[in-house]
Amino acid sequence: MAAGPGVSMQSASPARELSLSVQQAGNQTHGDRAKTEEVTEAEKQSRMAALLERLHAKHNASRPWQETCKVVRQAMEKRGAMNSAGHQLLLTCLETLQRALKVSSLSSMTDRLESIARQNMLGSHLSPSGTECYITSDMFYVEVQLDPNGDLVDVKVAHQGENPTSCPELIQHLREKNFEEFSKHLKGLVDLYKLPGDNKLKTKMYIALQSLELDLTKMMHMFRLATNANTVETILHGSVGLLTARSGGHLVSLQCYVSPYDIFEEGTGSQLNLSDNNVPRSLGVSVSVTIEGTSAIYKLPIAPLITGSHPVDNKGTPSFSTVTNSNCVDLPACFFLKMNRPMPFSLSFIQRMITATSIPVFEASPSLSPLYQLIVQSQLQLLEEGSSTSPPSHNMHFYSLLPDQQHCYFLNGDAPVQDGRSLQGALVSKIPFRHPAQVPLLLDIIRHQAAYNTLIGSCVRRTSIKEDTAGLLQFEVCPLTDSSFSVSFQHPVNESLVCVVMEVIDSRQVSCKLYKGLSDALICTDEFITKVVQRCMSIPVTMRAIRRKAETIQADTPALSLIAQTVEIMVKNNLPPSGSPTYNIAAGDGTNPIGLSGLPGACLIHSLMSRLSNSNHQVLDRRAWSASLALIASGLISQKSCQICLSRQVKAVAAVMGSTPWAAVGRMEGP
Repeated sequence: MAAGPGVSMQSASPARELSLSVQQAGNQTHGDRAKTEEVTEAEKQSRMAALLERLHAKHNASRPWQETCKVVRQAMEKRGAMNSAGHQLLLTCLETLQRALKVSSLSSMTDRLESIARQNMLGSHLSPSGTECYITSDMFYVEVQLDPNGDLVDVKVAHQGENPTSCPELIQHLREKNFEEFSKHLKGLVDLYKLPGDNKLKTKMYIALQSLELDLTKMMHMFRLATNANTVETILHGSVGLLTARSGGHLVSLQCYVSPYDIFEEGTGSQLNLSDNNVPRSLGVSVSVTIEGTSAIYKLPIAPLITGSHPVDNKGTPSFSTVTNSNCVDLPACFFLKMNRPMPFSLSFIQRMITATSIPVFEASPSLSPLYQLIVQSQLQLLEEGSSTSPPSHNMHFYSLLPDQQHCYFLNGDAPVQDGRSLQGALVSKIPFRHPAQVPLLLDIIRHQAAYNTLIGSCVRRTSIKEDTAGLLQFEVCPLTDSSFSVSFQHPVNESLVCVVMEVIDSRQVSCKLYKGLSDALICTDEFITKVVQRCMSIPVTMRAIRRKAETIQADTPALSLIAQTVEIMVKNNLPPSGSPTYNIAAGDGTNPIGLSGLPGACLIHSLMSRLSNSNHQVLDRRAWSASLALIASGLISQKSCQICLSRQVKAVAAVMGSTPWAAVGRMEGP
């Protein structure tokens, strides 16, 4: 390559001498080393210093480094005979040098902008004054206005047929010299126009996207007008979630789901004070709205379809105009909701999306995998972001360290659910649609699946604990349907197995039911579990709450097992306690199915009181006696005893103990 002005080929001679000197010192033969022993170390250092001095003198005499880079680039661009591989190598080297240089002048700023434009396959040129840099393509251009010192004045973006408008995000990135983010915006603008057809067809597609964006923006405002929802409520329940307008190369973003832990600050645990202006685009589950080319033809709107400015109901539902040839055109493209990260969906949820839009989610049949495996992989990737350590091998076993408990979870995703097969699913990156009215339906499906994935994913942790750790609690999570699963564990009091079935009805509701043996002690109510789950959306936190609740009930009811044991002995022996008066208690049909012939009406009270008087019992609260008496009643009622007599016995026991268990009484007096 010919040397540019001010760059002499002789300027490399000191460097060459230094290189040869070092090479000779390292590659001398065994015979030469005898001669070099005569040269002292001081002489070597002196020669080295002299060579470095000559290098510094040559460097100081040449032009500034950025100007040298510019000369090299100009010379490189003029050499058309250079092969593409060599050309690309020099371009890469030049760009590396550009990134290493500090931008502190007008020329260095324009050089950096031109380099970024080339990286994104865009054109660039300067105004005659040199203070405006234009980054251009066939469909858009970016205008960067600078002052004579190189400081930023404004950044404007203009799409074909539009006037240039200032872009606050691009202004912020360039003022902060964040050239990497600026380059990402340019890439986003380039990707926006990766559409089939000529410029005229691409313009129609862009107009269709603009019309959709206007409708979605109006839908969010209508929802807020009808519900007065705040930022988090808009994300969770809004018809289109929280909409962030398109800016620079960033597409319109719809944030549609956050878990309870998404809105808490990591480390401090304090709740984030979220407003529309400070919600990160990466928070929770969000989708970007875009248009892409397709092999099929779809009728897409080229004008906003919402009529009027007020919703038609209290949920913010708008009124849409009829699709006609005047407001829609046939295009080889479709609208898409692009996930901020690929998300696992079950097959039935994918089918629901297809039903909502009448458009296949995948162009070809997707590769299916067990849904739980996809959820685990997705959650681990999320946990590994920003982590330098490799994840431990899990084999679907995960551990949770809680303040006072340690849990081990086995996700049994291979359990047969339908037709002997495990629950299947696929990763979804984008969802096609063609009308703004389809967006709320799709977001509800996304939220529903996100809630299910959040619960299963709450068990996935990178923590490692020894299997034989003392006090380690074991849990098995097993899918039942595409929206429900069971969590099985050992009863906190007995040695039996109990399970909690959780059904994700939608993103707002989770129904929970506890299943235990008839003789197992009460742990907690279904309502308690449901309340905890909907508050935290975490299986480990819910299991911890159940365990703690069971311990509380056990501590509050020391006589619970004693009462159950007394009833069991009485029924087994078919005898009343000694010294008790006798009454004949028979069922309504004149028989005594449990064989308690001559069992006294007050025998149950007498037996319980005599047993309790011999134990170190404490004052029992309403919940404890409700549980105790309900246990007795359920055991006796199942044997078809007289409910009227049982009711009287329960009330008598309650009166003696000074607490009226209305829940138990109501249960026994019912049909």
